[in-house]
Amino acid sequence: MADLTQTFDVLVAGGGNAALCAAITARQAGATVVLAEHAPRSMRGGNSRHTRNLRALHPGPTGVLTDSYLEEEYWDDLNRVTGGKTDEALARMCIRASQHAPGFLEQCGVVFQPSLSGTLSLSRTNAFFLGGGKALVNALYRTAERLGVVILYDTEVQHIEVQDGFATEAIVSHRGFPARLRFKAFVASSGGFQANREWLRKYWGDAADNFQIRGTPYAQGRILKDMLASGVQEVGDPTQFHAVANDARAPMEDGGLAMRLDCVPFAIVVNRNVERFYDEGQDVWPKRYAIWGRLIAQQPGQVAFAINDSQAQLNYLPPVFPPYRADSIAELAGMIGLDAAKLQKVVDDYNAAVRPGTFSAQTLDDCRTEGLEPPKSHWARRIDTPPYYCHPLKPGITFTFLSVKVNERARVMMADGKPSANMFASGEIMSGNILGQGYLAGFGMTIGTVFGRIAGEEAARAARN
Repeated sequence: MADLTQTFDVLVAGGGNAALCAAITARQAGATVVLAEHAPRSMRGGNSRHTRNLRALHPGPTGVLTDSYLEEEYWDDLNRVTGGKTDEALARMCIRASQHAPGFLEQCGVVFQPSLSGTLSLSRTNAFFLGGGKALVNALYRTAERLGVVILYDTEVQHIEVQDGFATEAIVSHRGFPARLRFKAFVASSGGFQANREWLRKYWGDAADNFQIRGTPYAQGRILKDMLASGVQEVGDPTQFHAVANDARAPMEDGGLAMRLDCVPFAIVVNRNVERFYDEGQDVWPKRYAIWGRLIAQQPGQVAFAINDSQAQLNYLPPVFPPYRADSIAELAGMIGLDAAKLQKVVDDYNAAVRPGTFSAQTLDDCRTEGLEPPKSHWARRIDTPPYYCHPLKPGITFTFLSVKVNERARVMMADGKPSANMFASGEIMSGNILGQGYLAGFGMTIGTVFGRIAGEEAARAARN
């Protein structure tokens, strides 16, 4: 039984990868550490439970990564997906530090494996966790427990007392009972507000009711809101989030990555009005998959339909739910409740615009449309070989980008521009510093690991002082 009357050196709020990296690092630096995880033990780990990999800089081949992935290419990839909406100094620091992230996690018991075929073409850039995110989370908890980190499950940090940028104590709900935790330094790693529909409705209206929350239902944004109300500087667009094209039949919460559909580049996508609305082949999937949830969220009814034929079925991972299948476009339209004549015309117009090319599923090929709006820039093949297939899509939100502002030492910045004396942040709660929009596959885990380690190190130092 933990003694909650003692004053800990460091309190970490959160229970995912970023929180655990902070807690482990602070403990390794000699601090006494308590980690407050809102979820029960069976649901621990936040969104990290559903992750698969981490994007890492590497100058040459490693045990699981091929070739090399250097700073300028990494930065260029990030800059492109964010459209320049990023803090370059923080981003480059994170990119450089990512080289050491896999090694740190391996020291904590995490085992990596090469990417498998049929994933997001990430064998050169991303190291995959053997056993997925749950294995990663279990390894990190084992390490934290072995080091002596006090772990409190069913414990929600609800309020941080802040005076002149200095955090003094936390009001928590511990197994349903109110309590206070005293500490010398605080690390916020409790995620965004993506599971808080009331907060999402503030920006998206009733459309938010149709969003599927891919990850933990415990990401209610309570500490994020509390810190912003206590004078912490805000950064990031509250309407922006990491969101993918999920199967419309997925659960509304905690369905995880298995619900994501990777069929978009090998299909045409229409909304409920049977209108295409975006270039399905704009770029390679790892640089575009995380914008499709937002695109679908902007459509009527927050629903869309990916249409393809038998030629495409081996080009992407098979879905958990089988697609609708029919021998004609008209029959397919009837099965999914779309206007058959309209869908046939969309397919005919698309087929007429397809130009001959050499199809290559894993690279930017020259199969494109001409004279079609919106265009399909790559992987455009005629949809003319039955049976025909449809995957119904809904937006699946992973995490929001509204964040607390931090500096390069993960120290929280106050609204007056001064750094907090003893508050730090890591993970999704500060991701908006780097992700103004868009997403790069595996970069969320990179941010969590890099800033988690920095926050833990700096919190331990602040506690000693």
